[in-house]
Amino acid sequence: MIIINNQPLETTSIMEEYPPNSIERTIIETMSASNERYYYNSIEQLKFELRMRREIINAAEALYNSDFHFKVFRDSTCNPAYWMRTNDGGFSLQPRVRPSDAIRDIFTNSTMYGTECATATLILYYKALLEIYPAEAFDKIFPRIYLMNWHNIDRQIGEVGMVRQVNDFFPGDRRYFANPDVDPTTPEWQGENVIDLGNGLYYGHGIGRFAAPKFIEVLNENRIEGADESAYLMDTAGRPDFKRLYGLYEKAVAIS
Repeated sequence: MIIINNQPLETTSIMEEYPPNSIERTIIETMSASNERYYYNSIEQLKFELRMRREIINAAEALYNSDFHFKVFRDSTCNPAYWMRTNDGGFSLQPRVRPSDAIRDIFTNSTMYGTECATATLILYYKALLEIYPAEAFDKIFPRIYLMNWHNIDRQIGEVGMVRQVNDFFPGDRRYFANPDVDPTTPEWQGENVIDLGNGLYYGHGIGRFAAPKFIEVLNENRIEGADESAYLMDTAGRPDFKRLYGLYEKAVAIS
């Protein structure tokens, strides 16, 4: 059930704003049919979450169709005009570089970049926000971006570094395929961070854009000899704090 300002939402009017079978309608339908209660202060706050989930998926599709490489941290690469590669394989903004320009460059000059799945997933959140926030606001809100899996995440999106058990899953969620019997000589295959694209598809950097069985198949090919436990999709999801991000968006629009 969706609750707006302490009142159940009649979804007919908002559903009509989105095409049939769209990601947005799927999310609204799932929320409305759920035993969970999804609280929002306003219809605009709900629409912001719908838009951001859409942009997360758009960013995932864009990265999938780019030349962004899969590399382990010791071999990671980036464009030195925008990023400094740190000793641990992460990417830190160069001095006097606009964060918005640096994030865009990952997609524009993707052939110069390579890293593993968690860092790639983090990039998707920044790209989604950049499509929503004015560039000037984005640069002020995220002045010191550091890209490396879930370590040192900016506090404004820190929740994406955590996963928790949920009853409902939505397009735009971060999911995780775990590989408990991974071959210890290839720890990069201990699991795969993915974005739920909707319609039963997931995007995971390094594997691609597939339904769940393909991710399980690839991970199972990288298990220790004699392994008897299959890889599996965990019943958890990672999500940014959409309400906080909407509050920052409101302030950014009011100032601009």
